[in-house]
Amino acid sequence: MPTNRLKYAPWDFDCPYKNHCPHLQGLSTHWVFKEYQDDEHLGHWKVRDIQAEELEKALEYIVKLEEENEDLKAKLEALHRRQFKANKKSTQKASDDTGEDNKEHSKTIKKRGAPKGHPGWYRRKPDHIDETILVPAPDKCPHCSCNKLTPIEETKDHLQEDIVLQPKTRVTNFKHQQAFCPKCDRPVIKAAKGELLNCHIGPTTKAAAVYLRYGLGIPYRKVKELFDVFFDMPFVPASAMAFDRKAAQKGQPLYDDLKEKLRYSAIAHGDETSWRQDGINHHVWYGGNDELAFFHIDRHRSSEVAESIFGNNFQGVLITDGYAAYNAVNAKDRQSCLAHLIRRAKEIKQEILLRKPRFQDKRSVLFCDSISKLLTKACEVGQKLNNGKIERERSEAFKKRFYSALNSICTGSLAIEKAETLRTRLLNPKKEYNRLFTFIDYQGVQPTNNQAEQSLRNIVIFRKICFQTRSPDGSHSHSVLPSLLLTAKRQGQHPLEFFETLFSSDTPAAQAALYHNSV
Repeated sequence: MPTNRLKYAPWDFDCPYKNHCPHLQGLSTHWVFKEYQDDEHLGHWKVRDIQAEELEKALEYIVKLEEENEDLKAKLEALHRRQFKANKKSTQKASDDTGEDNKEHSKTIKKRGAPKGHPGWYRRKPDHIDETILVPAPDKCPHCSCNKLTPIEETKDHLQEDIVLQPKTRVTNFKHQQAFCPKCDRPVIKAAKGELLNCHIGPTTKAAAVYLRYGLGIPYRKVKELFDVFFDMPFVPASAMAFDRKAAQKGQPLYDDLKEKLRYSAIAHGDETSWRQDGINHHVWYGGNDELAFFHIDRHRSSEVAESIFGNNFQGVLITDGYAAYNAVNAKDRQSCLAHLIRRAKEIKQEILLRKPRFQDKRSVLFCDSISKLLTKACEVGQKLNNGKIERERSEAFKKRFYSALNSICTGSLAIEKAETLRTRLLNPKKEYNRLFTFIDYQGVQPTNNQAEQSLRNIVIFRKICFQTRSPDGSHSHSVLPSLLLTAKRQGQHPLEFFETLFSSDTPAAQAALYHNSV
């Protein structure tokens, strides 16, 4: 085999196969080279390269669309599951049909009724008897129809309590002695106790109508029907609406004072929900605690509204969700609602697991699980701290332990965008990081905002009954009266008695009737 093989052909080399090269399937080398150098051939190669590039982009776009499609399908399925929960009875029946162990299944399904060991409820015994009726012994057994009964001397008492419906109104004629006022140049009179001057309907009726409306959620027309049927007190639905306007007008000073008391509270909860005024979107804002309740319907959901309720320098602990409008309050300290964060982590996990396996991320699922468990444990500790089951001296150790666990869980970025957003939010000092475990430092501060959620529940139910409001005056009444009613309940005062005092007395007397210790 030759070892001196040339790397390049000599300059005068002439290939004998140039006109029919075996490597080109017998084609001429000159013709092939000419075709290769032709512009049309180069254009074909360029088009092929462009198409290959476009195909690669299309494949990448398809993968992106598939991922977005899986994300949307997971969101839709998660939303459907939240709105339409599974039937527990059907689930139980299906598990019984498959032959699962009933004992194990009974541990997962909560038994109906009161918990074991719960004291029974018994009706109170009446403190008086208005009438006694002697009922003779039966001649025939009511169970087996036997007529051979033998009378016995022992009697059996059966107490039955009922109401007496008397459609009767109380009409009072106030005979006024008059005095002439030289300044007004006319006779004048004064109001007697329980009298509303120039009003043909008394304060008890008006107070009951307002309580039925806002305390029990009965519409105006049904309030009118109730008074007409049970008390023979006819009036039109517009009169019931006028009762609200008058109560709101007389309660305005108490409403303003309630806002001032809220601003100087040591602890306050804040939240908001949707409302409509004449078909336009509004919001019901809530601020309060275990002793006070303040509602305000406003067109906006901005920080200016939060500042108008709590002020711009709140010196207490403010408990809210993660809505940024409450930052304008500049509270001394903040507590984020851990229940919202737990729910958010569970929703993200559910959406991830509803995707196809190749679009799931195990680290994101583990992150959501760990955050849910950590914050749930924090809520349990907060409840034990407020109940006195854990000493306050140990609170600082719990706080350090929780922050250490949080930093460990939130280490490293996540592939799922929503999980990564939650992770960065939890680590951001301006958002959640410094507000997660504030409840450990203060007695009485709750780790969740459930108090505000429960306070708004009646408003949420009420907006389905009344179809919300049509005018600014109606929205104002729906702000003032629920605030005074719920505050009276939290002060241990009956709202019906308070509203009666509000209609028939001056502002100091109404304030004394609103609070258990007037201040």
